[in-house]
Amino acid sequence: MASLPNRTFKALSALLSYPTEGLCAAIPEVTAAISSERLISDEASKLLQPLLADLATLDLYDLQERYVDLFDKTRRHSLHLFEHIHGESRDRGQAMVDLAEHYRRGGLVVAANELPDFIPLFLEFLSARPFEEASGLLDETTHIFSLLEERLARRDEGYAAVFTAIRSIASESAVVAQVPEIDEPDDLTALDAAWEETAVAFGPGNATDGCSVDRLRIQMRAANRDARNSPA
Repeated sequence: MASLPNRTFKALSALLSYPTEGLCAAIPEVTAAISSERLISDEASKLLQPLLADLATLDLYDLQERYVDLFDKTRRHSLHLFEHIHGESRDRGQAMVDLAEHYRRGGLVVAANELPDFIPLFLEFLSARPFEEASGLLDETTHIFSLLEERLARRDEGYAAVFTAIRSIASESAVVAQVPEIDEPDDLTALDAAWEETAVAFGPGNATDGCSVDRLRIQMRAANRDARNSPA
C-alpha cells in the first residue's frame, strides 16, 4: 500500500466536485487512478462504474443539473462535513478555524472562497498526507460518510457509490456514530430563508502543536461533545 495514496483520494475528490468539461475528459485517468492503487474494495469499485460511465458520456448540462439538485438544494446531502455535526451551532465556526489551521500545518492553504469542511477539499488534503494519518482522519468522519451514503442511495446510487468507496478505505474498527437528523423544510423558499439566517462565527483558534490533531478529530465526532478537551 502506498504511503501517500494521493491518486485514490484525488480521484474520489474529483468525483464529488461540480462536473466540468475537464472532469468529464479526465474520467479515464480517474478510473485508472482508482484501479492502480486498489485502496477501495472490489465491490465499491464495481458500484462506482455507473457514475464513471455517466460522467464520461452524458450531456454536461444534465450532469451539472443533477449535481445541483443533489447537493445544492438540500442540507441533508450537503457536502460540508460540519453541516452534519454542528448544524447552525456556533461550534461550527471554531471547528472551521481548527480544520483550516490543520490544513495550513499540512501545507494546504484554503482559498478565501472555499470552506475548509467541503468534502472534496478534505479528500484533497488526505491525498497529500501519509496513509496512516489520512486513514485516522477518515475513520473520524466515517459516520458522516455513512449517513450521506444512506441518504444518497434513496436519490442517486451513482453518487452514493462514492461514499461507499470512501468508507471502504476506512478501517473496520471505525465507529459509525449517530448523526442527528436535519429538520429541513421541503419548500425551497423556506429552505433559502433558513440558510440565510444561519450565522457562522469565525474566531481565533486556540489549538497548539501538541493537541491540534486530537481537537480536530474530537470535533468531528457528533456523539462525543463532552470529550472536546483533548489531552495535551
